[in-house]
Amino acid sequence: MDNPSCEFDPNEDKIREECGVFGIFGIDNAASLTALGLHALQHRGQEACGIATCDGETFHTERHFGLVGDNFTGNDPSERLPGHISIGHNRYSTAGGQTTLRNVQPLFSELHSGGFALAHNGHLTNAFTVREQLVEAGALFQSTSDTEVVIHLIARARSGEFIDRFISAVRQVEGGYAFVGMTKDVLIGARDRLGIRPLLIGRLGNSYVLASESCAFDMISAEFIREVEPGEVVAINADGIRSFRAFPETESRPCIFEFVYFARPDSIVGGKSVYEVRKRMGQRLAQETPADIDVIIPVPDSGVPAALGFAQETNIPFELGIIRNHYVGRTFIQPTQQIRDMGVRLKHSANRAMIEGKRVLLVDDSIVRGTTSTKIVRMIKAAGAKEVHFRSASPPIKFPDHYGIDMPSKKKLIAANYSLEAMTEMLEVDSLGFLSVEGLYWAMGEKYRSEDCPQYTDHCFTGEYPTPLIDRDRKMLDGDKQLSFLVEIA
Repeated sequence: MDNPSCEFDPNEDKIREECGVFGIFGIDNAASLTALGLHALQHRGQEACGIATCDGETFHTERHFGLVGDNFTGNDPSERLPGHISIGHNRYSTAGGQTTLRNVQPLFSELHSGGFALAHNGHLTNAFTVREQLVEAGALFQSTSDTEVVIHLIARARSGEFIDRFISAVRQVEGGYAFVGMTKDVLIGARDRLGIRPLLIGRLGNSYVLASESCAFDMISAEFIREVEPGEVVAINADGIRSFRAFPETESRPCIFEFVYFARPDSIVGGKSVYEVRKRMGQRLAQETPADIDVIIPVPDSGVPAALGFAQETNIPFELGIIRNHYVGRTFIQPTQQIRDMGVRLKHSANRAMIEGKRVLLVDDSIVRGTTSTKIVRMIKAAGAKEVHFRSASPPIKFPDHYGIDMPSKKKLIAANYSLEAMTEMLEVDSLGFLSVEGLYWAMGEKYRSEDCPQYTDHCFTGEYPTPLIDRDRKMLDGDKQLSFLVEIA
């Protein structure tokens, strides 16, 4: 077999993306720019997408399964979604089973004060508990998304302007979230009190933009202004931006996985280049876990920057020993095993010329279950590698997420259940190494557990959850299995 292919779904053992949100106010072709912004954020969710607009009086919405490019290209989206204000959402659900169209965002409702659309990235850790209380009080839910909980809380708030009712609603939920919402004349953005989920403000001429990542601003040539502060709510209208504090100021705890995996390499997060941080992860990984090897090969695409950093630190050649076919999207993978086995052969192939007879070191961003890593190792061995070593550019993942990341339960996380020696044997490699938590912080330019340096939401590695996990704790106490699937994560 001259060019062995890896017969696996490359997404089955990855940490699934969160969601991407985008909003813009004050420009006639708002829907078209929203589609472009969502295209830049496509990596954050490939399951479904949606756009809502308002032309001053009438709201327009489109929600679809699949990619942005498959649904909002061709004719100008602004022709069928007119308006000067728009929000959009890329979805990857992380709980709740198969997606139905009713859960695709933005969600839209007619409230007493008028129409309102809302899109959400993250997870509300008390969503089921609040939802149950609302249902008992007579609320009728149209979806299983935790996002709809916030809409009901807004509808039940009785005093103040709309922004006051919105703030009242977000004060009643826990977890990590970034919201973009819109009334007929206001664009709203909100970030959780610790800033776990990202949300940024940009400007395009006289228009203001909200997005999950700065790469969305680059797509439409918008200027980055600042991040929405943790616990801040912003309201954007024709008069400009108003800022409100939904929560008292506190030390922020942004999610460190934005740097490890989620954010696009060309994005700037918290003032740091994601690409440069990932290269530094590889540099520190080389210092902490050296290996006697001939060539360094990244697991594409997320392992590339760290592999480059490893190579630059060691002066060992970097080669593209695994070739990914970028013309086969996730939607190609079909649910039946027979079709899946045929389709995955088109995803990744070994570059035998860079592998045969060599001692190979593979670098990936992380190891979750370990099943895909094992299949990659077998593919490299089948291509003639003399030895195969494996390095993870993040620390061992030992704890599940509860803030919007689709991660397996603890019992399915390989690092939570096996020693380094056992994992080395299971992955069928000659050596295995992980970046330390201290090394990850070093790559960020910070010092772990230092009072003088920012600390991140790093619970997947440390088990330190920064917010109450009300639904999880209730499930553990009551044994209520429904809690795990009745409320989907946005």
